[in-house]
Amino acid sequence: MKKIVLPLLLAAFSMAAHAAGCAKPRNAFDQVYCSSTQFSQSDRDLNQEYDRVKQALHPAEQATLKHGQLAWLSQRDARCSLEKDEGYFVNLECATDMTQQRIAFLRERERECSSTGCVDAKLGE
Repeated sequence: MKKIVLPLLLAAFSMAAHAAGCAKPRNAFDQVYCSSTQFSQSDRDLNQEYDRVKQALHPAEQATLKHGQLAWLSQRDARCSLEKDEGYFVNLECATDMTQQRIAFLRERERECSSTGCVDAKLGE
């Protein structure tokens, strides 16, 4: 089984992470804990927004959205992680930033679909 190794990251923190002492992490382990907490919250927000958009779509549009989401996940993983013999390396700041950008993208699709109608090409991005 491979080890998971997370590099020390500098990132902005959510209020929950801040309350947990993340404003001034004492060491690399605190930093990793705070960064992973922030990423976990972003991932929950992403899943909620994806579900909201999906519920507003017809089955064919849902399939297009799913295809785009899977492609985005592959892109995020390729850009923000690395597998080596000694373990997996994950840049949580990168993953959190990309997740926040994806949430904004999905919110734009939600507004677009509810106002002017969905553009299938954008759903597949």
